[in-house]
Amino acid sequence: MSSSQIVLLGAVAGLTIYLGLPIGRLRNPAPRLATALNGVAVGILVFLVWDVLSAAWAPVDAAVGDHRWGTALTDGLVMAAGLAAGMADLVHYDRWIARRRTAALSEGPGAAAATELARPVRSRAAGLSMMIATGIGLHNFAEGLAIGNSAARGEISLAVLLVIGFGLHNATEGFGIVAPLAAAGERPSWGALALLGLIGGGPTFLGTLVGQHVVSDTLSIAFLGLAAGSILYVVVELLAVARRAAMKELTTWTILLGLFLGFATDAVVTAAGV
Repeated sequence: MSSSQIVLLGAVAGLTIYLGLPIGRLRNPAPRLATALNGVAVGILVFLVWDVLSAAWAPVDAAVGDHRWGTALTDGLVMAAGLAAGMADLVHYDRWIARRRTAALSEGPGAAAATELARPVRSRAAGLSMMIATGIGLHNFAEGLAIGNSAARGEISLAVLLVIGFGLHNATEGFGIVAPLAAAGERPSWGALALLGLIGGGPTFLGTLVGQHVVSDTLSIAFLGLAAGSILYVVVELLAVARRAAMKELTTWTILLGLFLGFATDAVVTAAGV
């Protein structure tokens, strides 16, 4: 299998994220459905935090077990820096969006300046969806690195299995991206969904391309740390949305459902022998 074919398969693995995005076009979901969508998204993202941190920590743990203290320290610091940067960047991004929204409103709804300023200001739900897509995109870049690294080592069958497994897994991630929009009753345009899918799934293609030429545990750890920090921040935000909904039982069960979906798709990869 040629390099271009492997890259194409990496793109397919990332673009399956579009399978879950159309749910964001739901029209005014009922409050219980909105809460359920939010809960399932939280469950999927909690699973992803565990999955991403496990993958990032594995090389560090292996280095400690082999008493390679320099490697363990370097990779551990890279993971910690990525985790911190992933969370801190989204905190600052969130504050920047909030300041823009406040500035637009303070000008007065009738003012021309306010109209122009308010156009690019995202709603809270749209901002959360963009954050989720960004975090998942970082995660998928690391997945693309794994596909590309396998191909670079000549393990073509493993690379194909990774494509299949990651492709199935990414389909559930698409749902997680648009859940805040569906829960808020906001109906994004098809163009907005296309952009969210590109941000979340496109990095799988880029990671596959890079992974065929650069085999580096440290690079993978850095992107996994960034992804974990980003996703963890979004989980905190979605839990705040769930608390405001005041439907604790429904939220609890749907979070569990999201977790089960995450583990079920991950089990497909394991069952395939990856």
